[in-house]
Amino acid sequence: MNTNKIFNLREKLKLVFILSIFCIGIFSSCTKDENELPEEAYFLIEENPTGILADTQGITQSYVVRSNRPWKIKPEQEINWVKVFPNEGEDDGIFKFIIDENITFDARNINYSFIVDGTEQPVLFRVEQVANIPFIVVDESESGVSIPSAQTNFSINVKANVEWTYTLSDSSWLSENTISENELTINAEKNKGETRSTTLTINSIEYPNLNKEITITQSSGNVILEENFDWLNYGSTIFYTYSGEVRMDTWTIDEMNNGWNSTENVDSSNQKVVYARTGFLKLGKTGYGGDLISPFLTELEEPTNLLVTFKAVPYQTKAGTQDDNTLRVSVIGPGATSVNSITIDNWPDYETDPNCTTIWQDEASNYQFTITGATAETQIKFLGGDYYLKDIGKGKNRIFLDEIKVKIIE
Repeated sequence: MNTNKIFNLREKLKLVFILSIFCIGIFSSCTKDENELPEEAYFLIEENPTGILADTQGITQSYVVRSNRPWKIKPEQEINWVKVFPNEGEDDGIFKFIIDENITFDARNINYSFIVDGTEQPVLFRVEQVANIPFIVVDESESGVSIPSAQTNFSINVKANVEWTYTLSDSSWLSENTISENELTINAEKNKGETRSTTLTINSIEYPNLNKEITITQSSGNVILEENFDWLNYGSTIFYTYSGEVRMDTWTIDEMNNGWNSTENVDSSNQKVVYARTGFLKLGKTGYGGDLISPFLTELEEPTNLLVTFKAVPYQTKAGTQDDNTLRVSVIGPGATSVNSITIDNWPDYETDPNCTTIWQDEASNYQFTITGATAETQIKFLGGDYYLKDIGKGKNRIFLDEIKVKIIE
């Protein structure tokens, strides 16, 4: 027997078998690729909205897109009262319509189309907004505006969609400084006598029923400093919510130009540890105290005795843990205070006053002291405890301050 021929035959059969299996695999693969169809394109917005109707105030409305193709949102024309963000995407995503306030007397609308993988969808999305009516809104028209006795400029904010003008019932001590579409700035002369007031009327000749009145009151001549910090609008009114508050050394130039200042705390990286809130201040933080220093009392012409009144609240956590509550008072320059420190003990009640607004009206929130021999070179300083507090008492001595008034006394 020829063993070599048998061996070769076996090898040939083995090779044929391997080639057969390989070809079957290729055929199956090719057949599968040819028969497999691409995934069908789809695009939808959850809940299938076809439009949105906004009131005059405008709205921001978000929508969820479900898609497996690139998509774009295209307006039928270029406008500036609606924005879409983002206006395109790849697959699933979220976009929103941002509709501005409508101050005009005309209703308005616009259609948007959706382009999916280059193909415009048959259904349009319609954005509509109702027309406004004539209006004039004046800030503080109900509460009125209080200004100090010193010569000062102050502003009245006016929001209107009609042309307006103004009149004053008594303009002998007030004069126009500047006027624009949304603001009237007025100059008030120094008041050397009793408290005085006048009525400012904002009116429209075309729409006389829109007239708005606001009372302007100027303190008597013996009030030389009056501050309610209404030019600060940061963070929360709630005492234990400190997110959003702004430390003095990051205030704007305009805010610092109001004349209030603070000592850089060398133990706290030379920070001015005073924080702006919504119309009031917080002195200090955990471990470090902060002081508040008044503007110079430039209205004084000779050594004078003064009464300093202010509102204050001590810091308490939401759970009821209380800080130390000592407020130190002093002067920089001439003069002497009647006391060196005041205990601030009108603790907040978060159950009855959750937004921390009522407590400012409580009589217990009012404090005072006197200064003898103050001059135009005098400044008043308020300090929460001390500058370094980590080894003192509870290590915290945060105090909230508002409505500081300095008055000449006999």
